[in-house]
Amino acid sequence: MDRSRRPLVVILFAVMLDAIGIGLIFPILPRLLESVTHAQDISLYVGVMYALYAAMQFLFSPVLGVISDRFGRRPVLLLSMAGASVDYLLMSFAPALWMLVIGRAIAGLTSANMAIATAYITDITPEEQRPRRFGLFHAMFGIGFIVGPVLGGFLGELWLRAPFLVAAGLNGLNFALALFVLPESRPGQSSAAFEWRALNPLQPLRWAFGLTGLLPLIGAFFVFNLGSQMYGTAWALWGPDAFHWNGVMVGLSLSAFGLFHAGVQAFLPGPVTLRLGERNTLYLGMACECASLVVFALVRGTQGWIVFAMMPVLSLGGVGMPALQSLATQQANADQQGQLQGVLASVVSLASIAGPLFFSFVYFAARSRWPGLIWIVGVGVYLFAIPLIWAVRSRPAAPALAE
Repeated sequence: MDRSRRPLVVILFAVMLDAIGIGLIFPILPRLLESVTHAQDISLYVGVMYALYAAMQFLFSPVLGVISDRFGRRPVLLLSMAGASVDYLLMSFAPALWMLVIGRAIAGLTSANMAIATAYITDITPEEQRPRRFGLFHAMFGIGFIVGPVLGGFLGELWLRAPFLVAAGLNGLNFALALFVLPESRPGQSSAAFEWRALNPLQPLRWAFGLTGLLPLIGAFFVFNLGSQMYGTAWALWGPDAFHWNGVMVGLSLSAFGLFHAGVQAFLPGPVTLRLGERNTLYLGMACECASLVVFALVRGTQGWIVFAMMPVLSLGGVGMPALQSLATQQANADQQGQLQGVLASVVSLASIAGPLFFSFVYFAARSRWPGLIWIVGVGVYLFAIPLIWAVRSRPAAPALAE
């Protein structure tokens, strides 16, 4: 393997393993909560666990980003991977609900390392190659999320706690890769002294929201990630309501999308962005996704095959996010990439809290009359991104974080 590409391959493999580890837990978490709480209705517990995970990501992604800018990416990655491995191991044998809640909070904290992985890719990638490599990042994460839930469901049938043990092992493997193979991409500032205020999650957010040039970008990130939440919220409900799909058909549709999406992310963002530029690639992705959503809103009954036929078009919407991330890296200098990526990861977490609440309300309000209305609402959400994308400057000079 070319030594210059080895760090990229290692970080992408680590991202895939991390995604598998996260996805392993989803199929068995409700059953685990039932066995621990002995409650008939666990909806509140499930909601609290997911919200807590996202809230910890929201709070700590900016913190880890700032620390990685000052002291290097590698120490932060190593610490978060080791912490995740120990946390999943403890959750494998946690007998009480409060232990699972604490474990889930720690898992959310350590999962904030995705911002550091994004900053690492930015460090080692020339600007013109970033859309392609961010596409590979999303492809590997998507593959992990295809494999993880399937493997987690199978392991959960063998033993309810087995997915936690496997997740601990995968994070341990991630730690070993980073420790022995992954070089430092940005050593940080050798003269920097540790300051307790670096642990204040509001400081990087205050820095970001204080820069008018960053506000459109932050808004676009929020809109895109808010819109993406409608699939996880409504898809498994809409399929049975619109087409009378069973669980197998819902799973097949998700797998089909996952495969097309991974292929698009792996091969198209780089060439398309090189030809069209970041903004036009974003508009192309939005057009493909919105066209698919309009079709989804109008079909029902025996027309479920149209959903599968539209999967390639829907997947083409995936060229937009790598282009947006590439545009984001132009908003800060090399010493601020971790800080910026941490803030953006925090915005993603905020969207993952607000999105399910918003889209579940919309879906259940319209479910009896028009289940497909959820996709029209999604188109409306995406339209808010158009003026925000237009307002993002190409290469502003972002000032340093205020001391």
